[in-house]
Amino acid sequence: MNAVRLQKVIADAGVASRRKAEELICQGRVTVNGKVVMEMGLKVDPASDHVKVDGRHLKPAAPKAYVMLNKPKGVLTTLEGPGADDRQTVQSLLKGIKQRVFPVGRLDYDTEGLLVLTNDGELAQRLLHPRYHVPKTYLVKVKGVLDEAQIRRLEKGVRLSDGMTGRAHAKKIRKTDENSWIELTIFEGRTHQVKRMLEAVGHPVLKLKRVRFGPLTLGALPSGEYRFLTDPEIHRLKDAAAGGEKLAS
Repeated sequence: MNAVRLQKVIADAGVASRRKAEELICQGRVTVNGKVVMEMGLKVDPASDHVKVDGRHLKPAAPKAYVMLNKPKGVLTTLEGPGADDRQTVQSLLKGIKQRVFPVGRLDYDTEGLLVLTNDGELAQRLLHPRYHVPKTYLVKVKGVLDEAQIRRLEKGVRLSDGMTGRAHAKKIRKTDENSWIELTIFEGRTHQVKRMLEAVGHPVLKLKRVRFGPLTLGALPSGEYRFLTDPEIHRLKDAAAGGEKLAS
């Protein structure tokens, strides 16, 4: 028996993300061999057990897909269709991708840059888990000009409402009389973290763009466009998320 957690089987079939699959299970919308299952962590054999979601049999696991998108400013990081106010979502930028892929983390509505999407739930969870310290690098335009003491504060950690931030790397890129650009690399994934860190040192963010995620760099990918990752990029991404453990290919 090749036992796999039920939520992973649902996610691998492309029905929903693993977190959403857990919600479906809790809502009683999943059956295994004709019986409603609401037990989290139950393992099933995809080859022999009959799994249904909302009365429909799961399709065979979709081939793994790994995508890099250059998310424009003014686009929601969601696949649920237009927002309540009809704002554009990243779903509208993914035409041509046959598999249902999900964003690895989020970029704010007014943040642009590198967004990874995949249907590899195990990899996505590891990339986001604080245990593995996957770095994320941003180009940040801020109001005013940071001094060296403020740069050191960003690197050593600043106190936010949810505690001290961890280590970071910060360096000045360029400046004008009224604002400046810095490159900031963080190893956490708190909500609005970069914006809150800069606010904490007295320099509100005016523009924010993610240019690197783990071993991946945005490069010359045009805004609003996507591309599939190359095999070497996928291997490097898995290495970054492995934390000393081998991930399945």
